[in-house]
Amino acid sequence: MAGPVIKPDWLFVYILSKLMNIKKLLILGLFQGLMACAYAQNDTIKTLDLKEFQLRDFRDLSPIAPLPNVSRNFLIGGRKTESIQISLLPANLAEKTGRQLFAKIPGGFIYDMDGSGNQINFSVRGLDGHRSWEFNIRQNGVMINTDIYGYPASHYSMPIEAVEKIELIRGTGALQYGQQFGGMLNYILKEPDSTKRFSFENLSTVGSFGLLSTFNAIGGKVGKLTYYAYYQKRVSEGYRDNSNSTSDAQHIDLTYQFNDRLKLRGELSRSTYLYQIPGPLNDEMFTDNPKQSTRARNYYSPEIWIPAVILDFQISPHTSLNWTVSGVFGERASVTFDGFANKPDVIDLATEEYAARNVDIDNYHTRTTEGRLMHTYQLGNMKNNFSANFRYFNNSMDRRQRGKGSTGTDYDIKVEGNFQRDMNLKSESFALALENQFYLTDQFSVTPGIRVEMGSSKMTGRIDYIEDAYVPKTIDYDFIALGINANYQLNSNSRFYTGFSQANRPVIFQDIIPGNPMTLISDELEDSFGYNAEVGWENSSIPGLKYNITFFRTYIGNRLGNIFVEHEGQTFIQKSNIGNSLNNGIEFYLDYEFMKGKNWGLNFYTSTSLMDAKYTSGEVAVAEGNQNITGNRIEAAPKWLSRNGVSGHFRALRVLLQHQFVGNTYADALNTKTPPETGAVGIVPSYNVWDLNTSYQVSSKFILRVGINNLLNKRYFTKRPQMYPGPGIWTSDGRSFVASIGFKL
Repeated sequence: MAGPVIKPDWLFVYILSKLMNIKKLLILGLFQGLMACAYAQNDTIKTLDLKEFQLRDFRDLSPIAPLPNVSRNFLIGGRKTESIQISLLPANLAEKTGRQLFAKIPGGFIYDMDGSGNQINFSVRGLDGHRSWEFNIRQNGVMINTDIYGYPASHYSMPIEAVEKIELIRGTGALQYGQQFGGMLNYILKEPDSTKRFSFENLSTVGSFGLLSTFNAIGGKVGKLTYYAYYQKRVSEGYRDNSNSTSDAQHIDLTYQFNDRLKLRGELSRSTYLYQIPGPLNDEMFTDNPKQSTRARNYYSPEIWIPAVILDFQISPHTSLNWTVSGVFGERASVTFDGFANKPDVIDLATEEYAARNVDIDNYHTRTTEGRLMHTYQLGNMKNNFSANFRYFNNSMDRRQRGKGSTGTDYDIKVEGNFQRDMNLKSESFALALENQFYLTDQFSVTPGIRVEMGSSKMTGRIDYIEDAYVPKTIDYDFIALGINANYQLNSNSRFYTGFSQANRPVIFQDIIPGNPMTLISDELEDSFGYNAEVGWENSSIPGLKYNITFFRTYIGNRLGNIFVEHEGQTFIQKSNIGNSLNNGIEFYLDYEFMKGKNWGLNFYTSTSLMDAKYTSGEVAVAEGNQNITGNRIEAAPKWLSRNGVSGHFRALRVLLQHQFVGNTYADALNTKTPPETGAVGIVPSYNVWDLNTSYQVSSKFILRVGINNLLNKRYFTKRPQMYPGPGIWTSDGRSFVASIGFKL
């Protein structure tokens, strides 16, 4: 009698296992054979048809890893890059604790501004962390900066529970992604389980200061259609008095895979939050009680929508196209009683009412389309890559400021009469970036590139206290940027890289609107223009050891600031180009698994930067006139910034103890050491913060996270901002406890 006929693809599995040197594939083949035998009966011939599967990539189980040389039709090789796997971090996700999310990013500076959990304020290499606006910020590769020429910050704020990984390319990424000195910051959202028609995920969090948060997501695949959607809601009373916040966010995306070559994806995202702003403190207040507030009637709220359609088309085996059409729409509104920390907001005894508050409202209408073409070709015996990227945007931003608001205490943005400033800024830009990666050998590649950008902004509207003749109407943004990167791959786990790229910081809306009748705007304002340069070595070829050391230089010319000028016999403060700055530094990252067992291990890591960030020329306005600032340190640029931690894992348990040290910084270009009574300027002292976080993967469906932030209850602050949310000290959170439980179905 005939035996069973078995048809697993043994030859395919065997060859693939030899090529990839992966024993698991042989085990897979054996498993397939055993399953076939199990279905075969002694006297019956059975045929088992195996479904086709594709091996696309291998997941890196390290919390941080470099990006590949080519990613989403961008040439990445020769640049310093990091990819942070959020799911592998035992971090405080609900409150977006930046020092934990970016723990292993050397030089990553985070400061607090909008209350815990609302937004991340992140920078590198001595740049300004205000809403991360020194970066080209993206979600799933879609640009989410509010308005590049108007207000380049990102008011949109996705929940970190929805993020699979964060990609970071330093300043030499400015050539292809955009002109920002910081480079590119990309939040990649989670993908649904494509093996199921329906899946559900929940992550619920409770914590100190009234924290309650819930994140819920669904997803799956039906035929050629893949879908994913989430809803997040979070409320918190805040660490400080009068610092309540509520936030919610939604997202949906649908992806249709027409065939192996063509895919179309549609996304719609929304985020909003309402933050009660507790007001700035001066130094005496901070010392007395860092939790106190100076304001109870101040509020801030952005609501942002991000629609996007993305087309991925494999035109040929050697040519691929990615085309994105997207937008940023919404508003940010604030109602505030302005003033320094020592100006109280109290009821007027004569009127028995509070003073009327100030209302500011921005409306954003940003429309962008981007196309990225990647072509691989042979030059001699070597494969080379050519990348072409174009970007066009057409934006309109309405800025209404200094409206007379209510005398009440709730969030109320109704205005009595007209706004004192009612302006519109229309911007348009076309940019083209070309790069070619030449492989001189199998290991060594050189990538020169050029970016050409042509754009302009036109301002119209009314400023009650300024004559029209003294307000600039049109600003052109035309520049050419050059760059070159080189990559030498010693082996698959070790490389040398170096790069140079010019960058640009455009004159933005707030730079061309006079703040008061005694302020003039120069009609000769120029964009800040400079470059980033870096050279580094990245190595993970030694088992249990990873390290990276990078030397960098960031030069910024024509920085903007205020100077005194004489005009028609009067002295005015004028917004002008004040000088140049240079930042030389070292970034060092090391992760060493110094003990390892069968199911456990202990790691030590350090993520450290040393920066010498100074003004090389310039002058700014002081009470006595203009003062030279040559040799002064750049604001909010710590000389030393170091995060060090010990992490351990035992089976499904992960524990991380982290220490962060940030050196002292200055709040202004004058490097004022002794703060005035207002606390608006002065030194920001160095500080140390300890965090303890754990996560336990109960099963493939359940995970538990518990953390203690600021373990030793350190009193500290990270910055004295000169603009929003007000000049003075903004206290960072004290010790807090956070616990989360998540499950997937």
